[in-house]
Order: sequence, then C-alpha cells, then structure tokens
Amino acid sequence: MKDEFDWIKSITPSKHFQSSLIEGIGDDAALVRTEAGMDDILCVDTMVESVHFSRQTMTPYHIGYKALAVNISDVAAMGGAPKFYLVSIGIPDKWSESELQQIYQGMAAIAETYEVDLIGGDTVSTKGPLVISVTIVGRVQEDRKLLRKNARPGDIVFLTGPVGVSAAGLECLLNDEQPSRINKKLIRAHQMPMPQVEAGLLLSESGYRIALNDISDGLASEAHEIAEASQVGIKIDAERLPTIQEFRSFSKAQVLDWMLYGGEDFQLVGTVSSKDWQSLKKLFDENDQSIYRIGEVIEGPSMVKLIRGKEVYEIEKKGFNHFK
Repeated sequence: MKDEFDWIKSITPSKHFQSSLIEGIGDDAALVRTEAGMDDILCVDTMVESVHFSRQTMTPYHIGYKALAVNISDVAAMGGAPKFYLVSIGIPDKWSESELQQIYQGMAAIAETYEVDLIGGDTVSTKGPLVISVTIVGRVQEDRKLLRKNARPGDIVFLTGPVGVSAAGLECLLNDEQPSRINKKLIRAHQMPMPQVEAGLLLSESGYRIALNDISDGLASEAHEIAEASQVGIKIDAERLPTIQEFRSFSKAQVLDWMLYGGEDFQLVGTVSSKDWQSLKKLFDENDQSIYRIGEVIEGPSMVKLIRGKEVYEIEKKGFNHFK
C-alpha cells in the first residue's frame, strides 16, 4: 500500500442504506441519529490469519465476507437488524493492495444483502499476520432481550436450520483435490455462510420469552452457553436434527460430530415456552422461514444431554476455543 489516505478513499462507499446516517467516513467519527423505541446492539469480532482463516481454504473475498458475516450473525442472535459497521485492519507486507480490495469487496457484498453501512475504521501496518476487527451496530425493538439466560424448564429447544454444513465444507477443502458438485455446496456453506437475520427478527417480533444463541462455535458449545446462563439442563434429540441430502456421502458418526462440534453455520439455537411453540412455528411457516424442534429444557444442573435412539448421554462443551 502506497498511501493510507488514498486507500481510505478507495474503500469509501459511494452510497449508504440507512437514513439515520448523518456523516460516515471522512471525519473524526461517524454521526448517527438514534431511533426512538429501539435498543442499540454493539459487538465486535476479530479474525486473525492462520487462526480464523487460511488462504488455503479462503480467497480474500471470502475472508472479507465472513469477517462481516460473523458480526451480522451476532446481531441476529439478539433479534436485531444490522445497521452500521467499522473495520480495523492490520496489514503485513505480503498482502497486495489488490487482495485487500477483494477483502473489502467481500464485506461490501454481504453488506449490500443486509443494507449495512460502512462508516469508518482504522488501517495500520503490522509485522505479524493479517488481522481484521469488525465492530457492528444493530437495532432491536426496545425491551425484547432474547438473552441466553431466558430458558426455563419445560421449554422447547429449537434450531433454525441444518448445522455441521460449514464444517463439512472445510473438510472437503482440506482433503478433496477435485471437489464434486455435492462438495461445492458444502464448500460454499463454509466460505459464505448466511446469518439468520430474518429468523432473528421474527423471534424478536413474536414477543415471546426466548433464549437465543447463534451457531458460531458449534451446537454443543452454544447449547451449553444457554444452559449455563439459565441454570438449566438441555436435552437434544439427535433424530430431530435437520439434515441435508449432501450428508449422505459421509458416515453418520462423522455427520453427527460436525453437527455437534462444527462451527460457523450461523444458524440460531434457542428455547421458547411449550405453550408458545405452535404459534411460533406458524409465524415462521407464514414467513417462509424454517424452524425445527430439536429438544427440551429440563431442571438443572447445567448440562447438555443427547438422545440417540435408546441412549441418553452427556455431551461436552466442545467447539472452537482459542485457549484450548
């Protein structure tokens, strides 16, 4: 990169989606007019080369896409809509300006899908690996609070779509020299996962007491987080987990492992009162969104159990963990 300020001009969006944006990139800070009756959602995620992504399995475009998708998924897990994002990037010499442009193009592509505005960030050089940190601002109707601590014994446990698909795609990328047509669908799920914003908004709009989490580190890990926050137990029925035709090419044991411990699917897992389940299912059906009953909440202690045929056994809180 020859000049930081020319670079900033090159990645400044030519339009914005949010009418509440007063001033975006170009000043010391962005200006946004907040909306009455709404709560703001703010979160940040950082991706580090060779830890969260590799050029062996991801193009620069896919890296940028996923860097923003991770954050959009966190907003979806709070039942909100993403509005604005900021990007801080630490750039080593080995990355060309063309590759960096592709990273921002990947972010711009998913930003276009969800009408999210890039409003600022920071650009620095580094002697280490490439580092991308994205901060996102979302909005949710006030007092909806789809929090992990909301689960109660007797609740239904639900999932918005198949899990393990991204992990299967990564396996294909690492081990298949000539991916088949089937594997290409799995690979796309890994490189360009879709956050479940529409499903999150429906859950928020329902007004029901809902505990919610997004599947970033694996179903087992995310279910454990709900169980721990709510001080309850969770039972998941393996036979109820939604599947896809492409999984038929793999062993049942491998697929179940991906479903439980694979991450980055960005589906939503949550709980809702059993009395509200049917009306919630109807709401999703009416809006062409999928939702699956996969288990139930039971009295504590905090743990997650898997029902598999006649077997019932506890599953570990495994998944991606930076320090294990």
